[in-house]
Amino acid sequence: MDSLLVAVTDSVFPNLDAARRVLSAVHAEVRLASQPTPEAIVEVAREADGVLVTYAKVTAEMIREMKRCRIISRFGIGVDNVDIAAATSAGIVVTKVPDYCIDEVSDHAMALLLALVRKIPFANRRAHAGKWEMSAVVPIHRLRGTTLGLAGFGRIPQLVAPKAQAFGLKVISNDPYIPKEVMARVGVESVTFEELLERSDYISVHAPLTPETHHLFNADAFRKMKPSAYLINTARGPLVDAQALADALDAGQLAGAALDVLSQEPPPQDSRLFGRDNVILTPHTGFYSEESLVDLQVKASEEVARVLTGQTPRNPVNPEVLQTARKS
Repeated sequence: MDSLLVAVTDSVFPNLDAARRVLSAVHAEVRLASQPTPEAIVEVAREADGVLVTYAKVTAEMIREMKRCRIISRFGIGVDNVDIAAATSAGIVVTKVPDYCIDEVSDHAMALLLALVRKIPFANRRAHAGKWEMSAVVPIHRLRGTTLGLAGFGRIPQLVAPKAQAFGLKVISNDPYIPKEVMARVGVESVTFEELLERSDYISVHAPLTPETHHLFNADAFRKMKPSAYLINTARGPLVDAQALADALDAGQLAGAALDVLSQEPPPQDSRLFGRDNVILTPHTGFYSEESLVDLQVKASEEVARVLTGQTPRNPVNPEVLQTARKS
């Protein structure tokens, strides 16, 4: 078999050993771009048979330069950084890894919820400063019997639901693509988006980022939430309008927020979300565990190996291209 080339646009991994191990089995060399710029990516991807991408933007202009590429495989769940239409027009299949970190993200969402409700980060800072006093965290309300709203009901929120129910929360969800019978089987009530906003004591965001969901949580949405409600986002930063959220917090329209993702990462030093006792920020770590990183590398690379050996990928985003996809 002739040697193949797989380009990596950018990486958050300590090394690419797992990818190299998978792809060496199909005689493919793995080559990382010198830096995650369009020019450097095109340089390494121009003659590549496959491309692995993390956070780098893969635009139509870049795809036009990929003369041999048969697959663009995302190290991740969402593919909003890849021009799917351009890839499809070029006969390139795009794949994702929808299940590598579902345990980690669902755990992270619950951890953020509990930290918000129990005011743990604030209490921790006070205690370390020598202020050992309960009065500083008053009031805290009981979790049992309150309502968690899930914006989206895909793989991750389907794991959040039973974890929340174990704490005694009632769980409701809005997802136009999931039948209410599916939710009912796991004790989750299907509601409209308006009902989700109005009824939830906590809202955990798990929707994909699309043109329709961009700034799904905006000024209008915050006005409809309970003033005592909390917002948690472990999905995609642009689902939440950060400026509108800051305005809502200033106006007392909701009680607080916990965000693992932001529209701009890292956020600017003058972010209006900084320095608030009722806002918890984590630096996009919800997906992370040592195990999830290995799973991600392996599963994304296996998709590349399948396509380069004439097999059907397991998680194509544009399955319609499979009939007309580029061949070796």
